[in-house]
Amino acid sequence: MTAPAAPVRRGRLPGDWWWDVGPAAVLLLMCWLGTGAAARNQGLPHPGVTAYVLAGVAALALLVRRRSPLVTLTVCGAAISCYLLLGHPFGPVLLTGPVAAYAVATRVPWRTAAVAGAVFVLVTALPHALDADAGGWVPRLAWAVGWAAVVSAPGAIGAARQARRGAEAGVRAEQARRAVSEERLAIAREVHDGVGHGLAVIALQSGVALHVLDKDPARARELLTAIQATSRESLDGLRAELLRFRDPAAPGGSPALRPTPGLADLPALLDRMRAGGLVLHARLDDCPGVPAEVGAAAHRIVQEALTNVLRHAGDTPAWVTVRCTAGSLLVEVRDSGPGPAGGAPAGLGIPGMHERAAAVGGRLETGVEDGFVVRAELPVRGRTP
Repeated sequence: MTAPAAPVRRGRLPGDWWWDVGPAAVLLLMCWLGTGAAARNQGLPHPGVTAYVLAGVAALALLVRRRSPLVTLTVCGAAISCYLLLGHPFGPVLLTGPVAAYAVATRVPWRTAAVAGAVFVLVTALPHALDADAGGWVPRLAWAVGWAAVVSAPGAIGAARQARRGAEAGVRAEQARRAVSEERLAIAREVHDGVGHGLAVIALQSGVALHVLDKDPARARELLTAIQATSRESLDGLRAELLRFRDPAAPGGSPALRPTPGLADLPALLDRMRAGGLVLHARLDDCPGVPAEVGAAAHRIVQEALTNVLRHAGDTPAWVTVRCTAGSLLVEVRDSGPGPAGGAPAGLGIPGMHERAAAVGGRLETGVEDGFVVRAELPVRGRTP
């Protein structure tokens, strides 16, 4: 199983500085150029240095909005509140508030962001709401409500963006967990098929060896040699599958895994079964261009089907057919035994074969037809006969 990748430490990209400096610089320029114009448009005297300093402080606070959004919102709120308390005109300094609120909403938990936003609106709206020279309470209340809407809108957008990022992260984490589970299931299936087949062959060969031990020692020796080869192959396969759990970052690096068996390995599989005493008749077409995953599925289906023959059909003959067509690979394993009780072998064999066929987009059928038959059709896209 592939180990989770180590977290990648990303440095700041060359263009990242612009997202810190750019908006702050633009708003600083707007505050310095627009504050005086705002005073003239509102019929107020030209603002003094204090107005420009406070506006500059609010704009420069945006430099740290991505690293310390709450600090930015606090500094902006204090600067805007002091600016309005001193009776300066409504001007570009107010634009820093929505920007700071957006930064908080995208980077701070929504409850904290909501409380901070409410406090910000209250602090910045009070100076004008309490100003008796600003007119009646209706326009002052309307201004406070409008200001709250102006600050809340980007805050809501930022919160929605943060929620979407969280949902996407959750989906990616779930996909990673699902991939790990699927890989573990694949490993379990490989272990079941490989080791189960090996043990079935060993059981058959050892039974025959015991039967002929006294009558035909040479045949018994041949069977014991076959048992040794089969057990070694099964152990190698088990080791290769279990090594997939190894962490590639561990000493020694990622292990070299055994190649997945395919169509080319079917003759050796059949010879091994014949050596154990199973009577096999085979027709194996030469099928060049079959994808590796389809060939592996065909090999495992034949292997599991023959293992079931050993377990359930006794010493009856079996027929293995692998044929190629323009768009599919046809696999059939048939025996002449009475068939298993209940119409299908118990355990994981038949479900595992169905899963292997479905994994490559194919289908598999099993049933009793003068014996038990396993028939699979595996698609081979783009292949010509």
